[in-house]
Amino acid sequence: MSGDTVVERVRALAEPVVADLGLEIYDIEMVSGVLRLSIDTPPGHPAGVTLDSIALVSRLVSRELDHNDPMPGRYTLEVTSPGLERPLRTPRHFHREINKVVSIRLHSAVDGRRRLQGTLLRADDRNVVVCLEDAGYEMTVGYADIERARTVFVWGGAEKPGKSPAAQPGKSPANKSGRSTEEVAP
Repeated sequence: MSGDTVVERVRALAEPVVADLGLEIYDIEMVSGVLRLSIDTPPGHPAGVTLDSIALVSRLVSRELDHNDPMPGRYTLEVTSPGLERPLRTPRHFHREINKVVSIRLHSAVDGRRRLQGTLLRADDRNVVVCLEDAGYEMTVGYADIERARTVFVWGGAEKPGKSPAAQPGKSPANKSGRSTEEVAP
């Protein structure tokens, strides 16, 4: 029985359970006796996966796997979220992350570059197109040339809680005219 067959069997058993909870299977891997099931919210969903969701999926999928026994021998089930900087291994992964910053490591250098970082502009079944941050031009890369890829978490410019001008000592919020409402001593 090949590893792909096991992954396909596990996917067939786990997908309905995960979908019933309003989640999706992001990835399934079988490595050294560990069956890793990564779950995620559907694309465009405002919130991520909670620990409660991970625990529930773990219990329900474990029960399903015990009942149907899709693979021989012992294994450990690990249910996770793909994380902020998620691995990109399949065309489907790349499709989900269009317009996000990605980091790609190539098997061998292309145009003198082995590492690429930039905004993922397009992805189809054979290639991805990335606008390189440092060079400012687009580069097309075939999946066969990619050794490893992941999304890159970009820290936003959102203010930290309690750091708005209204919350700072000695400062008061602007009124509707846009001018400060602070009293000025004569």
